[in-house]
Amino acid sequence: MRMKKKFIIEILLNSGTTELIMSSKFAKQNKFRKKKLDRPIYVRNVNGTLNYKELIKHTVEVELFF
Repeated sequence: MRMKKKFIIEILLNSGTTELIMSSKFAKQNKFRKKKLDRPIYVRNVNGTLNYKELIKHTVEVELFF
């Protein structure tokens, strides 16, 4: 049985985005179950260059209501 938690937070939502990103600090503090990816996802900086320091290595499952 999965435990569900409810969070009420304010976010900036980009209607053109294809992914939602959560900080690892927030995920850890709120005890989200992380699933390790088979291979990391590379993140691009605002100027289009790859950010090698901040790879996405895990996912979490969430339900969003707005």
